[in-house]
Amino acid sequence: MERARVAVVGGGPAGLMAAGALAERGCTVTVYDAMPSVGRKFLLAGRGGLNLTHAEPLADFLGRYGARRDTLAPRIEAFPPQALREWAHGLGVETFVGSSGRVFPQEMKAAPLLRAWLARLRAAGVRFAVRHRWLGWAEDPAQDGAATDAADDAPRARLQHLRFATPDGEQTVEADALVLALGGGSWAKLGSDGAWVAPLRAAGVEVADLLPANCGFDVVGPAGTGWSAHFLDHFRGQPLKSVAARCTDPAGRVHARAGECLISATGIEGGLVYALSAPLRDTLLARGEAVLELDLAPGRSLERLAAELARPRGSRSFSSHLHSQAGIKGVKAGLLRECLAKAEFDDPARLAAAIKAMPLRLVATRPLDEAISSAGGVRFEALDAQLMLRARPGVFVAGEMLDWEAPTGGYLLTACFATGLAAGTATADWLSQQPRPPRP
Repeated sequence: MERARVAVVGGGPAGLMAAGALAERGCTVTVYDAMPSVGRKFLLAGRGGLNLTHAEPLADFLGRYGARRDTLAPRIEAFPPQALREWAHGLGVETFVGSSGRVFPQEMKAAPLLRAWLARLRAAGVRFAVRHRWLGWAEDPAQDGAATDAADDAPRARLQHLRFATPDGEQTVEADALVLALGGGSWAKLGSDGAWVAPLRAAGVEVADLLPANCGFDVVGPAGTGWSAHFLDHFRGQPLKSVAARCTDPAGRVHARAGECLISATGIEGGLVYALSAPLRDTLLARGEAVLELDLAPGRSLERLAAELARPRGSRSFSSHLHSQAGIKGVKAGLLRECLAKAEFDDPARLAAAIKAMPLRLVATRPLDEAISSAGGVRFEALDAQLMLRARPGVFVAGEMLDWEAPTGGYLLTACFATGLAAGTATADWLSQQPRPPRP
């Protein structure tokens, strides 16, 4: 059988995994990417230490995908975190488990892994076409996309006529199958701009709106505006360490985490906030506002805190008293002054209650392009069990284009790797069962 030609659009982890799987199965593979080089967002993710995956038990790991757990589970079980570590080892990159359970390359960098990976792909015959921005299909997808075999009503292969904007003008490329791995909608300057939503919707594909995930939020203070100028002058960019947070989603479920976060110019961000960003965002969408409660002294009970704050302070300043009795100083003390009225400082019980449950009113997510990742994308209901578009046979989807989200900690990358491998394997399987479509 003639070697099938497959176009993989998107040179991130999902697209590169798909390309490798296809090349191993004997397909002729070209990876197209809009940027001057592939893997740019992957390299950015590794700038502070590439968090590849997580070493927690697989059952707990899968639980991080929320409502999409059961949908993603078969793909991740086929390429679990340990398999990902072994794959990296095969590229000459050793990994280690950090104190938090996160898995990193020994060198803490993405570049060595990406270089070895690309060298392997090129050796397998994979070709790369950069500065090729996908524009959609050359023909009307509604007329040509959903052809079926009259005998069994099963999708049959048709040539994919793909439009690309290139430095030399628009070009049309033919392929026997297509894998789309164009990423989500965050970090547009690195290629993930969500421009693929329009051509897919035009092809009759159901795409959920792209929303910020693992993102920061804007706050509104007692005066009805954001942080005061005085607070920003003193505490902008400073971390709130050793705190806990909780919020309630529109269904009444309480979500709680411990960790640290950061005071931003317009509100609050950082790991603790990112871990709760999905329920906070969904509450904002449903109600127009969300409340994040911060526990500034998670090691002390409310009763103990109230008793300690009620002790006479003598000649000490209130700041010294707050520090010595409650361990509150610096940005935590500044946050109390920013959010509480004077009467609350004069009442130890009310002050203790505020320290244990400081309510921050959140009025907006930060823009999608600032988010670490995005939610929304191609709905799984628009795909068959092999990640192929029902509306367009021969087109498979992988990575962050799909409608799922996960917290940081290696979960995002792991699902991109796993769905990329699944889409590449499924594409090769599907092509092996198709008569080769006629070519001009």
